[in-house]
Amino acid sequence: MILILNSGSSSIKYKLFCFETLRLIEGGMIEEVKNFHHAFDEIFKHLLNKAFIKSIKEIKVFGHRVVHGGEQFHEAVVVDDSVIETIESLIPLAPLHNPSNLDGIKTVQAKLPHALQIAVFDTAFHQTMPKSFYLYPLPYEWYENYGVRRYGFHGISHFYVAKETANYLGKPLEELNLITLHLGNGASITAIKNGKSMDTSMGFTPLEGLMMGTRSGDIDPEIIFYLEDQIGMCGSDINEMLNRASGFKGVCNESDLRVIIERANHGDTQAQLAIEMFCLRIKKYIGAYKEILGSVDALVFTGGIGEHSARIRENTLAMIDQEKNNRVEGLAEIQNEKASYKILVVPTNEELEIAIQSKKLLADAM
Repeated sequence: MILILNSGSSSIKYKLFCFETLRLIEGGMIEEVKNFHHAFDEIFKHLLNKAFIKSIKEIKVFGHRVVHGGEQFHEAVVVDDSVIETIESLIPLAPLHNPSNLDGIKTVQAKLPHALQIAVFDTAFHQTMPKSFYLYPLPYEWYENYGVRRYGFHGISHFYVAKETANYLGKPLEELNLITLHLGNGASITAIKNGKSMDTSMGFTPLEGLMMGTRSGDIDPEIIFYLEDQIGMCGSDINEMLNRASGFKGVCNESDLRVIIERANHGDTQAQLAIEMFCLRIKKYIGAYKEILGSVDALVFTGGIGEHSARIRENTLAMIDQEKNNRVEGLAEIQNEKASYKILVVPTNEELEIAIQSKKLLADAM
């Protein structure tokens, strides 16, 4: 069996798969995690009590989501001391994510020191971006000396739905140009050319790009210095504001889109404004990525918002069939007869993709 762990700062998502068939056996989430060792004990206790496993030793492989792999990791890797050290060295690039990801790895290492662990990176899929796309127009030595560049995130999800789209269309992924939209509390959009990530909206950190639940997305950098000069905000306060008090939260004081849509339906003008701003920013990226790709075979919605919000999909694209859009269940086509490419809703499954990559890594090593 293979247990996939997505360790966040305050929660752990987990899914147990049969290693041979990748059939899902059980999954769940531990919330309000204060101690990773206790949380893992709770996961193992649940699996044992429900008779999904007879012994922890039946779990042969542990797969972990790691948010930031920098330029060092282009694919999944078997975890060893060197890998752990490298992930630790990347903490300054992902201070909210990599420490929690490492806590998951180190907890398994402490409890099962001989267990095989595999790390799958959110940034890896985007390592195919050309240099002209991933570099910022900043002093070149900032890239050389400090790693300042676009890395991109949500790569596990973008890659998974791209492959699912290729399977649905009956074409090799390498022959497809896609625009994939992972829309959730965190949101990103990726231009995929001939099956490879060419550009993506998130950048040096997950703050760049689309407007999100609590993150600002793209803004004029000069705003930061204006706030420092005019109202005396310090860098840490501005960082907190941009990451945790902006986006939907900043515009209408709410980050849950379901609540925002309900408020908008009852005439709340701030909620209506937040939805309009979100969709407009998505449209701008879609337009740019269409031009970059030259031709598009399919545009794909995924993520909690992308999969479940008919209103956001309809407000984002004109070429949507309203009836199809309102009755989406699972993978679905929602374009109208005027559309020049497929518009799809494809459910993502990051844990399954981690399991797939883990299994492939071990098979290639044999």
